[in-house]
Amino acid sequence: MNKGAGLSIGVIAVAIAAGGGYWLGGRGTSSHGDAVAPVVASVAEPVKKERKLLFYRNPMGLPDTSPTPKKDPMGMDYIAVYEGEDDDEPAAANQVKISTDKVQKLGVRTEAAQLRTLDKVVRASGRIEPDERRLYAISTKFEGYVERLHVNVTGQPVGKGQALFEVYSPELVSAQREYAIAAQGVEALKEAGGPARDGMRQLAESALLRLTNWDISEEQVKALAKSGETKRTMTFRSPVAGIVTEKKAVQGMRFMPGEALYQVADLSSVWVVADVFEQDIGLVKSGAKAKIIINAYPGQTFEGTISYVYPTLNAQTRTVPVRVELANPGLLLKPAMFAQVELPVGAKGSVVTVPISAVIDSGARQIVLIQQGEGRFEPREVKLGARSDNHVEVIEGVSEGEPVVVAANFLIDAESNLKAAVGGFGHAAHGAATKEGQASAAVSHQAEGTVEGIDAPAGTISLEHDPVASLKWPAMTMEFKAANASLLQGLKPGAKVAVEFVERQPGEWVITSVKPLPTSQGAGMPAAGANPHAGH
Repeated sequence: MNKGAGLSIGVIAVAIAAGGGYWLGGRGTSSHGDAVAPVVASVAEPVKKERKLLFYRNPMGLPDTSPTPKKDPMGMDYIAVYEGEDDDEPAAANQVKISTDKVQKLGVRTEAAQLRTLDKVVRASGRIEPDERRLYAISTKFEGYVERLHVNVTGQPVGKGQALFEVYSPELVSAQREYAIAAQGVEALKEAGGPARDGMRQLAESALLRLTNWDISEEQVKALAKSGETKRTMTFRSPVAGIVTEKKAVQGMRFMPGEALYQVADLSSVWVVADVFEQDIGLVKSGAKAKIIINAYPGQTFEGTISYVYPTLNAQTRTVPVRVELANPGLLLKPAMFAQVELPVGAKGSVVTVPISAVIDSGARQIVLIQQGEGRFEPREVKLGARSDNHVEVIEGVSEGEPVVVAANFLIDAESNLKAAVGGFGHAAHGAATKEGQASAAVSHQAEGTVEGIDAPAGTISLEHDPVASLKWPAMTMEFKAANASLLQGLKPGAKVAVEFVERQPGEWVITSVKPLPTSQGAGMPAAGANPHAGH
């Protein structure tokens, strides 16, 4: 046994020694052979400095990194991050800085300020009204009775000179007799001279004037003078072609002087009275063309001319009436119809403009955020001019080509020290100015909870969350909005998540980050006695 064991150990030792010698010999040979190539290559080629790859980050800004390339659940490639890209240099005093992850998470989007012509169309609601200058009231200037009606229906079209009604009046009959007698007297004293003829002529002229003042037509007066016969009734005719819009006359009724018996409207031309909002009235000028759209005639437009801008403002609606005149062929436009009025406004040439969404209006001033670099934004006070439907003129504060933030600027306000940066203007636009070197309090909050429901079209999520210490909230169930739709991808009711959220405006809470949690780490049920609908 001892001899066999010793022999075996010896054989193994010899084999190890032989193998080790062969390995050392091979290593020595290869190292000498390979050592020349790198040296020659390093001498022949210049030294090239390569960036050092640190890691790959989530393309949606989620707090997830990877040492190797990969894709997120939506199929998007992770973004490589190299050394030197994570700049920790503090922002300038008049700038705000947000991390790259935050910028992607908030969905920040920029657009360059551009020169463009602001063609704007002022839109207003209006109504069709008859032209007041084409309204005629038919009334008598004496007392009498309606003997007969020739037009007995409201809405009936009438022509100029068409008989409307006949009246009987004792006064009218008496005046006719006076004129007839005076006219005959003048004829009888034609050859005579002296005061008698002059007196008869004055009497005839006085009677004629009385009939004329009662709106008796010249034709009827001539017939009376020629025949000398008085008529029991007198016919009243329409002074214009139009539509009977009002009829108060009833056959046999008694009327008094000045009482309107008919109203006739000439609707061949009508008005459209549009209610233009106060902020747009300065753009509307008399003489400009207008387009009118009537719901009753889809696909058909009418064109008119602005004839008058009223000098009064309706205090309840904050609108100013604007009158548009237009022809009404075929009488398609009926009084009291609703109309949509479009008033094109001429532009003053190319001006520097930004999207309306880029402007943060604090009430005291208007501010836009200028992107100065990766994650760096400068709040800039601007002076605004004319507006179109989507863009606004910048008179001062922004130059052509500067990138302005057009989306998620309110979230930048919430996530940054914007108040302190704006305070450099002289006084804070969004609140009290902070002292130099003092950062404003963070308004981003974290919570853990369970997803109760998801409304993808509305972009909301119902979350049963644990108490939030930063806001002194109890555990409750409430609804949050998502900063962008990608945050809702992959979420299902019952999932345990950790969220980060901000207050966009009073009472409106927006989730900016969602991170799934293991089931064991999820939020529990609300505390006993907690009111899930309690206010904040």
